[in-house]
Amino acid sequence: MIRDITLGQYYQTDSVLHRLDCRVKLVGTLAFIISLFVVNNVWGYLLAALFLALCIRLSNVPFKFMVKGMKSIVFLMLFAVVFNLFLTPGTPAVTIWKLKITWEGIEMASKMAVRLVMLIIGSSLMTLTTTPNHLTDGLESLLNPLKKFKVPVHEVSMMMSIALRFIPILLEETDKIMKAQIARGADFENGSLIQRAKAMVPLLVPLFIAAFRRANDLAMAMEARCYRGGEGRTKMKPLVYRKQDYMGYGVLVAYLVAAVLIGRVLL
Repeated sequence: MIRDITLGQYYQTDSVLHRLDCRVKLVGTLAFIISLFVVNNVWGYLLAALFLALCIRLSNVPFKFMVKGMKSIVFLMLFAVVFNLFLTPGTPAVTIWKLKITWEGIEMASKMAVRLVMLIIGSSLMTLTTTPNHLTDGLESLLNPLKKFKVPVHEVSMMMSIALRFIPILLEETDKIMKAQIARGADFENGSLIQRAKAMVPLLVPLFIAAFRRANDLAMAMEARCYRGGEGRTKMKPLVYRKQDYMGYGVLVAYLVAAVLIGRVLL
């Protein structure tokens, strides 16, 4: 399951989304996440699903590769669904001992599950089609107006990019530690949920040590290359909007307008 997490990974291929400016993809991801919480009916979620399906088709990333990333959030999704099923007040639909499942709870749980699935796939789509370096450049460019308020835009963008880049690295490190401990007799799959949680505790110490070691190596490498922040730095490949990028912004505006109209007006 550790290897199934796709967030933070980059899928190398040639597609329309890969060629888009990274700023368009960052704004598009934010707009898509906002639209998921704006829509409030079946037609709105259907529109969001169609838009996401179109983006996946244009990305040339295999759908199976994205779906396997959902295995990592199954527990979170089940927790959210159960929480909404039993704790949402309303008209009772099913009674189990002292617990009641309401029709309002079923509706809320369904919406929450759909939002989580599309949110994870949509966010993964951005990282799968954008390299960490481009993400850093795009974030810095979009946050440039904050420099007037003395916000260290370059450093913030660099930290976010490094965090995304470290996700697959730390997952690979966790997988190696688990395999090493399984070879020594550790059991991570059998037993109750509490027993499996306790079995994961010995992973934390070597994982933290590996994370700090990698962070120290990265800091030393940046210092050896005289990295001193973003002040006065130039870019070998500056970001420049092209015709297809403006078309992308136009599609995003049309999608957001349609999402508001369908998700809120047509109730």
